[in-house]
Amino acid sequence: MTSIHITVPGTPQGKGRARFGNGRTYTPAKTVAYEGLIALAAEQAMGACEKLEGPVFLTITATFDIPKSRAKKVAKTMVNGIAWHTAKPDGDNILKAVGDGLNGIVWKDDSQVAFSKCMKMYGEKPGLDILVEVLP
Repeated sequence: MTSIHITVPGTPQGKGRARFGNGRTYTPAKTVAYEGLIALAAEQAMGACEKLEGPVFLTITATFDIPKSRAKKVAKTMVNGIAWHTAKPDGDNILKAVGDGLNGIVWKDDSQVAFSKCMKMYGEKPGLDILVEVLP
């Protein structure tokens, strides 16, 4: 297999900052749950396939709901053309959450990601569209 396509439904989330308490560091529960959702979608997409080996190219398209505050005419324009999402979460935090969610399922370690890009836009159906390709 040279590429894998994964779809994760729901509003995209970024990786939360590590929290500190009782003398230890932990990942927020919301982040752990979201990475679990990504892992589940990846397991379904991978089936019985082997983990990808070598350097990979990770492409993420994060689609967000159009805000209800937008006028209907503007919202329709946002769906028909590309309307970039420039609010939080940051693209790099989405990349981190996806990378950690795919660890051990699609690849051995996210250090295999040699090139990545994350596009954030508005659309009718929120979710993540993930494409992982093996680089030559």
